[in-house]
Amino acid sequence: MAAAIAPADQIVLLHNVSWETYLRLLEDLGGQSAPRVTFDNGEMEIMSPTSEHEELNRTVARFVEAVTAALDLDIRSVGSTTFSREDLQRGFEPDSGFYIDSAPAIAGKTKLDLNTDPPPDLVIEIDISSRSLRKLPIYAALGVREIWRYRSSKLDILLLDGNRYVEAEFSVAFPFVTGKDVLYFVDLSHTARLAAWMRAVADWTHSKAGQ
Repeated sequence: MAAAIAPADQIVLLHNVSWETYLRLLEDLGGQSAPRVTFDNGEMEIMSPTSEHEELNRTVARFVEAVTAALDLDIRSVGSTTFSREDLQRGFEPDSGFYIDSAPAIAGKTKLDLNTDPPPDLVIEIDISSRSLRKLPIYAALGVREIWRYRSSKLDILLLDGNRYVEAEFSVAFPFVTGKDVLYFVDLSHTARLAAWMRAVADWTHSKAGQ
């Protein structure tokens, strides 16, 4: 089993890893939110996020939570839960994952199985360093409908179209939200107090959604 290490990115890529080894690692980690583990047909990436990565992730996730609270939507936030399919030999742990339209389908469930349960409706990915594995094909194979990807001080909204993702101006989960809107509130979070920031997101949501 060969390994390629990128110290600056805090990423380890392992080759020729069996599915059983992947599962054993997940078991050993015991559901920790870090490191994040991605598996794709024998390629396994282990990524330890930096504090900058986690702060950005939490800010974008908090934006989603503030918008849904303002809209009085009942959603399910699953954080960096592990999602996998042995038949596809693929697995991922998003930076943040949300069930929005599909929330009723998993109501009351403490364990999710992509063989019977839907994937998250929305996944957040923070890419502030180069990744060893291409994650979009993994998300596409497992049916994730929408990805918000932050990289290079830009937030892209990616929507699943067949077996690939295409960049879109507006979110499907929240049709009035653009990537620039999310980025604006990410930037605002650096200077605004949290309570004021949450109120600003709520007020903006009400104005956009006509409530």
